[in-house]
Amino acid sequence: MKKINNEGVLCIVMVLVIAIISVINPNFLTVGNFIDMIRSSIVTGIFAVGAMMVMISGGIDVSFPAIAAFAMYSTTRIFNGIGYEGGIVWPFLVSMGIGAVLGTFNAFLVHHMRIPTFIATIGTQNLFSGILLTFIGSNAIMNLPKCFTRFAKTNLITVQGQVGNSSLPVSLLFLAGLAALVYFIMQYTVLGRGIYAVGGSMVSARRIGFSVALIQYFLYSFVGAVAGAGGLIHTCLMRTSNPFDVLGTELSVIAAVVLGGTSITGGRGTIRGTLMGVFTITIISNSLILIGISTYWQRAVLGILIIVSIALTTIQNRRKVQNGKHRVEGGVAA
Repeated sequence: MKKINNEGVLCIVMVLVIAIISVINPNFLTVGNFIDMIRSSIVTGIFAVGAMMVMISGGIDVSFPAIAAFAMYSTTRIFNGIGYEGGIVWPFLVSMGIGAVLGTFNAFLVHHMRIPTFIATIGTQNLFSGILLTFIGSNAIMNLPKCFTRFAKTNLITVQGQVGNSSLPVSLLFLAGLAALVYFIMQYTVLGRGIYAVGGSMVSARRIGFSVALIQYFLYSFVGAVAGAGGLIHTCLMRTSNPFDVLGTELSVIAAVVLGGTSITGGRGTIRGTLMGVFTITIISNSLILIGISTYWQRAVLGILIIVSIALTTIQNRRKVQNGKHRVEGGVAA
């Protein structure tokens, strides 16, 4: 009998949650509500793709919200300061560039200083946010460059709901393009195979010829750039640049990645599972709001999901090891 994988379990969970909440609150099962959930999943999805890559490599990055906040707020101040009147491309490039530089610093700490990724990124999370709030600014910027507003108002589809309209922003295409790019890198390039190999065993990856330094520098720089882009998209969608906005989102992002089947110890994970995990988290959060449960319970639910997902992954790994031992013993006995 074929075993159900993480993605199959997520499909079952989503169907059950949708069915239950639809009975409790019929407003849940509307096109407008689903569009709103997809809209609220965009930035989380962008962050989750980057977090997934780091986790596949065997690390855990919790600094991406601080990088996103630093990049988006700095970019807003820069382009406000010069009175920029052009398109959105340059702000994106600047924000991604700032994110890449901060991500490269993470790579330096992880590779050259040999600091565990979780400890290193906790440190840089506080370092980046501290520098941002102390030297760059701590007040929300309401007057954004015009290109930010134009970008936010560009929608793929708009549906009239019971209370206002629900719109699907063009920034969804960025998430789709990023997911396609990362899928290609991870599945069809030597670099992607190297990331999986490093997550499986760094020593073995070195022995078979992968440059761990090159992989880690690419990985953290790329994830930093992704965080910068996600931060700027958040600013555009919220119509304000607040340095505190995305800080603290690492719990929900990591929960989504783990829920999507990415191994906490590295070596396994998929884009499809990660995006499904993001949408599952969004559905659960949206459901709690619709049925009138306090938003404070969302963090408790996320914690439970992380614990359950890691427990299931650990059980699966133990079974694989035991099955492997049985095969070896059976082969020897034969």
